[in-house]
Amino acid sequence: MSSAKEVSALDVLCPMHLILGPSGHILHAGPTLCKMRKGQGLSGQRFLEVFEVKRPRALNCMADLMSDEPQKLRLKLRAAPHTAFKGVLVPAKEGDGTMIVNLSFGISILDGVRDFALTNADFAATDLAIEMLYLIEAKTAAMEASYNLNSKLQGAKIAAEEQAYTDTLTGLKNRRALDTVLTRLLSASNSFAVMHIDLDYFKTVNDTLGHAAGDHVLQHVARIMVDETRSRDLVARVGGDEFTLVLPEVRDEGTLRRVGRRIIERLEVPIPYDGTDCRISASIGTVWIQPGESPSMEDLLSNADVALYASKHAGRATQTLYTPDLRDAANAIGAPAARAPRPA
Repeated sequence: MSSAKEVSALDVLCPMHLILGPSGHILHAGPTLCKMRKGQGLSGQRFLEVFEVKRPRALNCMADLMSDEPQKLRLKLRAAPHTAFKGVLVPAKEGDGTMIVNLSFGISILDGVRDFALTNADFAATDLAIEMLYLIEAKTAAMEASYNLNSKLQGAKIAAEEQAYTDTLTGLKNRRALDTVLTRLLSASNSFAVMHIDLDYFKTVNDTLGHAAGDHVLQHVARIMVDETRSRDLVARVGGDEFTLVLPEVRDEGTLRRVGRRIIERLEVPIPYDGTDCRISASIGTVWIQPGESPSMEDLLSNADVALYASKHAGRATQTLYTPDLRDAANAIGAPAARAPRPA
């Protein structure tokens, strides 16, 4: 076995070394390995009972380790946390059967440091393990900071996009969102319906009770329209007191009439505001696009306007479904064929 001075030198230069006797018993363990096995000890234990050698694979007993040449090992602790090591085994002294095994964590260094609370003092002064840890930690911190920044930027982008498509007063979608959804639906040539809604008597509320009352009414109207539609439907405020609903996959005209009737009936219920009842109603013009039809967006919205005008002309608080005959009738009495685009 090595002298005490040589062993002390090994403890400094190779704090994760083992000295093995000819029988495979551990005669001495470096300070870092002792720290890792605190309370269990290593001296006196059989090397192959403490460590499982993964490579070389054919190794079954200590006799297989006996060699005059250095051997590279891959091994792990048999006990939890089953830490993995890289190692090299060399004869300690020629002819006496003792061997020295020097270990390192290799790519398992992060696990080893975490599992055993190791510090800079537990590694040789020339070991680059701590420098590697600093680099890994710096890289991890940089990646985490980059991820957090990207997440914030993505969140800000999503929020900005959402704001660009949202009416600030009611929280509904706006004209830009409506145009986006209609473009997608028209290109797909699927069945959907567009309901253009104009509030009746809203101007009277604004003129007599003020804009605060008007805003209150608009917010109340928005809640009703969301309540009366499905989650996949679009509800948009496209003008001062004008709203548009887009209902994908409408299967029958009766569904459209029921939705319109419920909205009109609920909007005719007086809306309390500051001790006063605000009374409004709604006129609705509806266009039902059948599968395979692909009108332009301008024609679609123009047809909805024509149907809405017919509802207004019929006495308000009603819904009209568009037919080509309505345009002829509107032209005959001088109704606008189409309205100019409104700001969102």
